Amino acid sequence: MKKTMTLFCGFFLLAGSLLAQDATVSGLKKSAERATYDDTTYKYNAKGWRKGGLFNLNLAQGSARNWAAGAERSSISVAGYSTLFANKKKGKFFWDNTLDLGYAVQRTSSVGTRKTDDKIDFYSKAGQKINDKWALVGVYNLRTQMTDGYDYNYLSKGIRRRISGLFAPAYMLISPGIEWKPTSYFSVMLSPISARWVIVSNDPYSYYYENGQIPLPDGGQETPLAALYGVNPNRKVAMEAGAYLSANFFKEVLKNVSYKSRLDLFSNYAGKRDPITDAKIGAQPKNIDVFWTNSIAMKVNKFLSVTYNFDLIYDDDVKQFGPNGNSPGTQVRSLLGVGLSAKF
Repeated sequence: MKKTMTLFCGFFLLAGSLLAQDATVSGLKKSAERATYDDTTYKYNAKGWRKGGLFNLNLAQGSARNWAAGAERSSISVAGYSTLFANKKKGKFFWDNTLDLGYAVQRTSSVGTRKTDDKIDFYSKAGQKINDKWALVGVYNLRTQMTDGYDYNYLSKGIRRRISGLFAPAYMLISPGIEWKPTSYFSVMLSPISARWVIVSNDPYSYYYENGQIPLPDGGQETPLAALYGVNPNRKVAMEAGAYLSANFFKEVLKNVSYKSRLDLFSNYAGKRDPITDAKIGAQPKNIDVFWTNSIAMKVNKFLSVTYNFDLIYDDDVKQFGPNGNSPGTQVRSLLGVGLSAKF
C-alpha cells in the first residue's frame, strides 16, 4: 500500500511540473487512458484473431470561493475514451488494427460548455515476418476529430470562429516499409517512400464574415480554414511524399503500471503548394512533422485506474500560432485522470 501511494503521488507531481512549464497545457482538464493496442490478456481464437477493447469514463466537479490565485466558481468535466483492437496472426503473417476514440467536455460558470479533447485515430499495420526480428510491413493511418472546434477569441474580439471539424482536417498515411522488433514490447518501422494526404473537405473556408471580408476599421481578408492546415480550399486535399518512421513501445514497467508510447516522424521531400496562391514550393525535408503520444496507466483495482497522458505535435504546415496567429508551433497537451474503466 505504501508503494502504491508513493507512485500515486509521483504521478501527480510529474503532471504538476509539466503543467507549470507550458501555458497551453494548463487549461487542459482530466481524462482517462486508452487500452494498449494489443492487450495480451486477450487470447487468439481458432481463426487467429485477438479482439477486444477498453472504455474509460471520468467525471470531475470543482468549486472555489475567494481564491486569490483565481479559479472558476464552479466547473464540471466529463471525459470518455475507448480503444478497440482486432489483431490477426497466421504463420508468418500478421495484421494489427487499432481504433482510438476520445471526447471530453467541460462546463464552467464563466464560459459555458467547451470541448477539451476530441480524437479519432485508426492505425492498421499488416506484415510478413522475415525472421524473429525483421518483417516487411505496410501501414495505414487516419487521424481526425468528431465535432467542430472553435477559436473563441477570433481577431482578439471575443467572437467565435470554427477552426476544425470532422475531416477538417484529416491526416491519411499509406506507408510500405520494413520493421525491426528486437523485443515483444518495442518496434521501429521505417519507410523510405510514403504518401500522406492532408484533407479539409468539410466547409474548407469557414469564414466568420460574409465572403471573408473583415469590416473596417480592421479590414482585410480572412484566412480560409483549409489554409490554416496548409491546404488550398479549392483543392481540399494536399498530398505529400516522403520518408516515414514509427516507433512503438508498450510494457508493464512495474506491477499494475504500464507505459505506452508511439512516435511518428514524417519528412516531406517532394515539395508542396502554397495554400493561398497554389504556387509550387520546393521540398524542405528538414522540416520534420512530429506526432508523439505517451501514456502511463496505474491499475488500482478491477474498475478504477489512475492515468497520465502527454502528447506532442509539430507540423510546419499548421500555422495558427505566434503573435499574429500565422506561424507554426509545437502543440502540447497533458491529461491526468482518475476514473472508471471496463474491458469488453
